[in-house]
Amino acid sequence: MEYYISTVLVYLAVYALGAWALNLQFGLGGIVNFAFIVFEAVGAYVAGVMSLGSSGASLGITYIWGAKLPFPLPLLAGAVAGGLVALVIGPATMRKMRRDYQAAAMLVVAIILNQVVTNAKGIFNGAEGLAGVPSPLSQYFSASTYPWLYVIWGLFLMLIVYLFLQRLGRSPFGRTLRAIRDDEAAAVALGKNPWATRMTVFVIGGVIGGLAGGLLMEYIGAWGTSAWGYQETFVLVVAVVFGGIGNQRGALIGAALVGVILLQLTLFLPPVGYPGLINSLQWVVIGAAWLVVLWFRPDGILPERAFLGLSRKGRLDFRRGASGSAGEMDQRGEKAVSVG
Repeated sequence: MEYYISTVLVYLAVYALGAWALNLQFGLGGIVNFAFIVFEAVGAYVAGVMSLGSSGASLGITYIWGAKLPFPLPLLAGAVAGGLVALVIGPATMRKMRRDYQAAAMLVVAIILNQVVTNAKGIFNGAEGLAGVPSPLSQYFSASTYPWLYVIWGLFLMLIVYLFLQRLGRSPFGRTLRAIRDDEAAAVALGKNPWATRMTVFVIGGVIGGLAGGLLMEYIGAWGTSAWGYQETFVLVVAVVFGGIGNQRGALIGAALVGVILLQLTLFLPPVGYPGLINSLQWVVIGAAWLVVLWFRPDGILPERAFLGLSRKGRLDFRRGASGSAGEMDQRGEKAVSVG
């Protein structure tokens, strides 16, 4: 039971990182990225091969770019790989495309890459993927202690990414990103560059996605194309919409509710019908949750809030000035009433 709980918490960290990255791209940048799972898959693959060694002949598997780097370099390599893939996919799918075409292009890219890797057995070991990836620093801890230490490691990464994204969202760059999302023509008139801004946030999201994939890879020690299908992106999309588009805390709530609770609830159902029916019900539940949110709360549980990009002193000065102006208006109104 303890191992199950720790594993669920690790998955929560992975889903939270993925939801935050997608929320950055879609919620703040307006990028409809149906290929997001590609970043996680690439990050997981690179983190795995950077932990296995230069050759997988002894394990009976085939892969490229193998090495045996010390912790946490494989995880960092996976994050960098996710950013590099975003740097390649971005120009091909975002330049001079409407959002609906952009979404279709992203989805096609995810499907094509999954099929290529699945059938490239001589390069990526095909559908069999990777196995036997060592967990970092596991030799120094007992089997009962290590999962909980890994949970702490995942929560630490969550905290770092959350603080970074909060800082980014409240920075001038974040305000520019929202301005482009809400009214691109007006942002261009003010001298902003929508293409460069969106490309920057696309790459940042790719780095975080690669980090999430590498985090999961180093915990489960295996990688296969079937686990990184394009449909996995929709879990994160529903999580972002469920929690509240543009709100990082909402994305965390959505990741917990959709990525963990809803997916895990179906596992406790009694076996009914044909084999595989319960697994199929996961997607039915996720689709139904998406429809319910769109019908009854389209802004999500925690909608995006408007804020002023001021320091604490600036906000206090603003409030004092606003209250002072209100007081002056009241006095003027009283005088006007008395005169009348």
